Amino acid sequence: MSKAPSPTEIAARSEQTAPKLRQHLPPTPLERYAAFGEELDADVLVKSEHRQRTGSFKARGSMAKLLTLTAEERERGVVTASTGNHALGVGNALATLGGRGIVYLPENASPSKVAALKRFGLEIRAEGTDSGVLEPKARAYAAEHDLTYISPYNDPDIIAGQGTAAVEILEQLQGNDLDAVVVAVGGGGLISGIAAVLKEHRPDLKVYGASPERDAAMAASIAAGQIIAIEGQETLSDGTAGSIEPGSITFDLCRQLVDDWVLVSEDAIKQALRTVIDTEHQLIEGSAAMAFAAARARHKELQGKRVAIVSCGGNISSTTLAKALA
Repeated sequence: MSKAPSPTEIAARSEQTAPKLRQHLPPTPLERYAAFGEELDADVLVKSEHRQRTGSFKARGSMAKLLTLTAEERERGVVTASTGNHALGVGNALATLGGRGIVYLPENASPSKVAALKRFGLEIRAEGTDSGVLEPKARAYAAEHDLTYISPYNDPDIIAGQGTAAVEILEQLQGNDLDAVVVAVGGGGLISGIAAVLKEHRPDLKVYGASPERDAAMAASIAAGQIIAIEGQETLSDGTAGSIEPGSITFDLCRQLVDDWVLVSEDAIKQALRTVIDTEHQLIEGSAAMAFAAARARHKELQGKRVAIVSCGGNISSTTLAKALA
């Protein structure tokens, strides 16, 4: 893969991309969660990406990437690999801008996400259960058929698109300080974009990366000093599940930008999901709940601080929700 862009380069690209995205995607609110803040004894602000179009931050990166393609390239077709949310973002961008797409999806993907993808008219290819296996297949197919591959995270345009959420956070802070941000981590695109933008303007900000104990590929890779494959187990945080593509530019960005890695148990994710539903009446998915759980795990460090939690998505099926709340 190509050399990783610097955090400063990603931040600049995010700020250039933000006005273009606003023509197609609405800003999401930055909301104070008083009950959770009271529990942490902190000022908790939540970037509500679960209220973004398609129900996830992934709409940003997908739209940002597809805006760089010509109408002819989009019409010829794009190929992607996804656990669901990224594919929904690609489907939404194609429906908005025009074009067609093929998505390689895990066989155990959420049925509600699969149904939504079909409504967007995407061609679905369900193979295996690990995004680390699906990504090379999708890349190879795209190359063989002269189509554009849209990575879920391993692309500067995708990362810059995700970073536009942080551009909005800075605007919504209206000049006020921010001490920390907590972000769920799968392939690392979201945290790379958000941390690059926020640290460019708030260099003392502390960045917490949250991953499930059962499937923490990026945290394990950072600890090992290189991208490694792990045996991930099923997790409520299905949006962050899967391996990291060899050579991914997000590895170096995460190594530079993330200050602390928080590994979260399944019980802690469930408890956080219940808390958000009970106190804020907001429906979020497991990967978003995981960020709340990570903040809860670091409550002593966050005491008295202003902290942003990125609620990355709200695409949870009724079956998964019922299991989580049982």
